[in-house]
Amino acid sequence: MLFTTLCYIEKDGKYLMLHRTKKEKDINKDKWLGVGGKFEEGESPEECMLREVKEETGLTLNSYKLRGVVTYVSTVFGIEYMYVFTANDFEGDLAECNEGELKWIEKEKIFDLNMWEGDKIFLKELSNHEFFSIKMEYDGDKLIRYKVNKY
Repeated sequence: MLFTTLCYIEKDGKYLMLHRTKKEKDINKDKWLGVGGKFEEGESPEECMLREVKEETGLTLNSYKLRGVVTYVSTVFGIEYMYVFTANDFEGDLAECNEGELKWIEKEKIFDLNMWEGDKIFLKELSNHEFFSIKMEYDGDKLIRYKVNKY
């Protein structure tokens, strides 16, 4: 099982998105994502997210909110539990990312990007104010079913 975080940093009606282009063996190659990554030993979801945001963007978050949990079940990639955060208060200068290109994308244009089908589902949930839990089942890279729970 894999535990990860993902953070959508907001500014002026835009999300900071990462176009994953620099790693050769990357299951997210050529996809657009928020920023985040894998837990290190002993980290809480918040500690992981803050570390990953700093490493990938150079930004320090002053406030953030846990918005949901996504459970991925894949015939190819196994099982992943991902904690999804948003943040809109940060400081620092945007740094170059060693995983791809960082770009501020208008929220209404996000769905035009090349991203996982499941990411579009939880991105829509971010516009609500409810906490969510989503289970997504993939056959390879194809989403075959999902269920959204709101709290």
